[in-house]
Amino acid sequence: MITIQQIDSFIEKIPPSPKILQETLSLLNQGELIKAAKVAQNDSALNAYLKELVNKPVYGFKNEINEISQIFGILGVSGSQQAAYNYMISLLSPAKWKLFKLNKSSFYDLQAGLSAEWQKITTYLKIKDKDVQSAVALLPASIIVSEALFCERLNDVKLLRSVDEIDLNTILQRLCSMDLFDISQRIAQKWEMPQKIAGIIQASSGVKPSADETTDLLGKWMHLLLFYTLSKPAYIEAGLNDFIDFQIDYVSDIYEDFTKLMEIS
Repeated sequence: MITIQQIDSFIEKIPPSPKILQETLSLLNQGELIKAAKVAQNDSALNAYLKELVNKPVYGFKNEINEISQIFGILGVSGSQQAAYNYMISLLSPAKWKLFKLNKSSFYDLQAGLSAEWQKITTYLKIKDKDVQSAVALLPASIIVSEALFCERLNDVKLLRSVDEIDLNTILQRLCSMDLFDISQRIAQKWEMPQKIAGIIQASSGVKPSADETTDLLGKWMHLLLFYTLSKPAYIEAGLNDFIDFQIDYVSDIYEDFTKLMEIS
């Protein structure tokens, strides 16, 4: 059994605290986009990450974007905060993945895809809350923590998957009494995100609906986005789709709207 202390020890590594990154996030939290961009320019690794992220095809920019001020201007406060969180998570990404068939490039693709599509969803829903828009960054963070937890008992995990074909969330619960969404919630608490974010994350599991109508609606959209994203061939091959048990009844009222929105380039 993996203890809560072990889980917290992994989560405590999120985020690392490079001074420039923390100052950038602080300024973004205050809505100071121009000042944040000027600070971010002083971190070459952050610059390189942001350039690689926003120039992914999923963002749909025709011309390559190289200037940090331009990147922040295009993404806005919420999008820039989300990108900074994504960078923070990437610092914790393992050099070599042992359970999931991922690498640096495919993990960045996952981050970019979730970020761009969640931005599309929140824009469609007219949600301007930057914490809500950053919430989707919690899933890649929890995947990294899950990889670390699974690697503590890698042989047991592989045995359970091969013999009983148990899904990854069930294995997580057996190992540490928490599933992917519980871990995401714990990371949200670490980041001092509002309580409503934890509600959205739990609702996105498809089996833990929220009594709050807005929170539950966002949970439905996030559930569909996770299933849509992790059902792509690359993430099926990576073994990530085994985290999401699609709950069609839970999302039936928005399924058609989601499908139409995803078809828009």
